[in-house]
Parts: sequence; structure tokens; C-alpha cells
Amino acid sequence: MRRDDTGSAIVEFCFLGVLLMVPLAYVVLAVFHVQAAAYGAAAATRESGRAYTTTPAGGDAEGRAWAAAGVALADHGVDLADQDYALTCSADPCSSPGGTVRTTIAVDVPLPLLPRFLGDAATFRVEATHVQPVDRFRGAP
Repeated sequence: MRRDDTGSAIVEFCFLGVLLMVPLAYVVLAVFHVQAAAYGAAAATRESGRAYTTTPAGGDAEGRAWAAAGVALADHGVDLADQDYALTCSADPCSSPGGTVRTTIAVDVPLPLLPRFLGDAATFRVEATHVQPVDRFRGAP
């Protein structure tokens, strides 16, 4: 007696398709999420350095740089925390002509659809650094 296999190929195709496509779709989603955070961190460091070095004398350069970094990261769906941001200078005072301002941002990006109780296993660390020169012809602070 022979069994009729009519219709079993479509069931196998659907089963294997779901079994292979769901993990692939998740990996693509996770990569896009981390890449967006990486672009955001790079943009935030660049904008923070620019905001700091273009602040007029007597202005709140650190506050302006922090705000610029926060806006740039928020555009990419990432929140900026105090421990994620560092700004260092090569000269004292920071806005001395010819000096440099180094901005570093390191954020932990949570992977999508993973529970938070997994802790570090559910996050990916993204870091970016930008060095912005202070204009040599800028007036002394």
C-alpha cells in the first residue's frame, strides 16, 4: 500500500520557512537597532564637540554640549545618561585656541524583544569618540 503525499510539500515548506525566517528576521532587526545606536553615538559625539567649541565666551559650553549630544542620540532612539558621556580637553581652559576637545559616548543598547532580566546578555555596548579642534584664531576665553 502506498501513501499519498499530496499536499505534504507545502506543509514542510511552511514549517521550514517559519523555522528559518523568524530567527533571520530577528537578527536583521537586532542589527538594524544596534546600527542605529552606533550612528546616533557617532553623531552625538560630533555635535557635542561642535557645540562646545562654538560656544561664545561666557556661555555654558558644557551644558550646550550635553544638550547637543542628548538631542542627537534621541533622534536615533537612545537615551543619554550621565555615566555614558565624557568630555576631556587638551588645554586648560578647555576652549583655549589651538586645543582639542575629546567627546566620548558609550551606551548600552538593549536588544529588541529580549526580557530585561537577562541583564548584560540583553544589551550591546556601542562607543564613539570624536576629537574637535578649537579654532586657533578664536579669542582667548
